[in-house]
Amino acid sequence: MTGDNHLGEFLRARRERARPEDRGIPAGPRRRVPGLRRPEVAALAGVSTDYYVRLEQGRERTPSAQVVEALAGALGLDEDATGHLHLLARPAPARRRGEPVPGDRETVSPRLLRMMESWSRTPAVVLGRYLTVLAHNALGRALFDGHTHSGDLVRLVFLDPDARTFYPDWERVAVNTVGGLRSAAGADPDDPRLARLVDELSRGSEPFRRLWARHDIRQKTHDAKRLRHPQVGELTLHYESFAVNGAPGQQLVLYQADPGSPSEQTLALLGLAAEISRSPQGAAGIATR
Repeated sequence: MTGDNHLGEFLRARRERARPEDRGIPAGPRRRVPGLRRPEVAALAGVSTDYYVRLEQGRERTPSAQVVEALAGALGLDEDATGHLHLLARPAPARRRGEPVPGDRETVSPRLLRMMESWSRTPAVVLGRYLTVLAHNALGRALFDGHTHSGDLVRLVFLDPDARTFYPDWERVAVNTVGGLRSAAGADPDDPRLARLVDELSRGSEPFRRLWARHDIRQKTHDAKRLRHPQVGELTLHYESFAVNGAPGQQLVLYQADPGSPSEQTLALLGLAAEISRSPQGAAGIATR
């Protein structure tokens, strides 16, 4: 984390990435700054340049909802990024000393755990605010098992030595993972757990440091993901993510292969292997072969 001027950092990063030609401004050969100039953003948003400069510098931090919408339009933000900008413009009250941090003791409902265990053919995991694995069913555990950071999907992507093998489309996964982390941070950007995580990842991964500075926002609730599992080989799974009511920041993620596809057969093979490994007789049989 670079400081407490979260709104200003976001505006500056997105301004520098905006394409002038997309906003009806000729780029021209004499343009020496990336993206849009501050006066150009101010004019497009219908605010004074001085006011916009104060927003970027952190001297003004609470623009109205109307101004936020105007800035989002000026910068060409999509729906997810616009929602994130609204969160930054109305920060949460300062946390009192000794007040617990949301998610410090993340627990999963026993009823949800029982429900997950009944889905024997569907990998299911519950993720915390910053993509730590709080719970999984047997197939969900098997899907991500065998890595240094199997219990933390952000560290798995950026710090695990075999991440680029496990994720054949690693660059795409990395962009989406950082965007998801940025989205989660919008709810409480001063969470000390987030600051520690970002510092660790920034020190350990240059790609993370570069992507974090882009201020991309991703709130993806469904997508397809290609994995190269160390035990059963390559498979493509579709996932759906659901917010867990009563547990802010938690999400239930379910994975499924297309019916009749080779990935469905591979997933069934993984389930069989997981079932055998959980059986004392099966584990002993595997060990003696």
